[in-house]
Amino acid sequence: MKKRNKFVRFGLVFTVFMSLLLSSCSSDDINRQTFPLSADIFHSIEGKKVAFQGLTHSAISWSWDFGDGTTSVEQNPVHVYVDGGYYVAILTATDKNGNTEVTEVKMAIDLTPYILLTGGPTATEGKTWKLSASHSSNGDFFALADPDFSLVDPDITPLPDGALSLFLGMGEVYDDEYTFHFNGDYEIDLKADGGALSGIVYQFVAFGGANITNMHPEYSEEFGLVVGKPGGLQPDLKFEYIEEGDFITSSVWTGGAITYNDVSSFSFSDTGFFGFLDFETKVIVREITDSQLKVVVFMAASQDHIGINTHALLFTFDVVE
Repeated sequence: MKKRNKFVRFGLVFTVFMSLLLSSCSSDDINRQTFPLSADIFHSIEGKKVAFQGLTHSAISWSWDFGDGTTSVEQNPVHVYVDGGYYVAILTATDKNGNTEVTEVKMAIDLTPYILLTGGPTATEGKTWKLSASHSSNGDFFALADPDFSLVDPDITPLPDGALSLFLGMGEVYDDEYTFHFNGDYEIDLKADGGALSGIVYQFVAFGGANITNMHPEYSEEFGLVVGKPGGLQPDLKFEYIEEGDFITSSVWTGGAITYNDVSSFSFSDTGFFGFLDFETKVIVREITDSQLKVVVFMAASQDHIGINTHALLFTFDVVE
């Protein structure tokens, strides 16, 4: 009799246990079926290779657009980009009822100085820069075109903010825009006045002064600066960027020529220039970030040494959003 009671008690416990287990499984199934569709992206970057994870609920299919013209239907793909740059990867998750959830992630892939300058292959309008008026905080100054870029005047180093406007009345040059494209194209927009910051000696030698649009009656000769038009911009300008190399130009301080070793620089085809119009159109890049470009442009300001650099202008350019 006791043995029979034991079996009865065991049977009751087993029945209750199975009932609870089945109830729990049924509840889990319902929760999984009714959990709303959601999607998120986790990613890790190594060089140009990106590992993606599609973090989704209730999805049965995944569609990726990597932002470079390629796609995938894997849930967790690994993608290698051909070129560095700024990309937006988009994930579209779909549930069994055809509902979709779309999410995206913005990425900066392998940002070389050239990518920082041009915006990379996805910057369809290129990347545009203009002269910064914040000279003081940027550390901009006038220098001699010698090996050390010696200061012209410690009392105006760095230059006061808005110096070209405040002291020379040439504020329009802060509006001029210069655009670099990933494919090597280059554009200059000198706005309504058509003039750029320029050397006074260059303007008189090249155009007899006829292209000068703004000249300060007192300080233009002292500083050697005017606003002047180029002789005519070619419609299809090109530029060349050199990440590291020897930069050779002229200098009155070294007997005619000077070499700056292992520097970044860019140069232009035809009538191209950047920020400052003078005899020398090649530009040294001192530093470049996503939002600022620090350069050295050269000026030949001596009437006794036509076309040979006497000064260097260390300026900063801001990106135009």
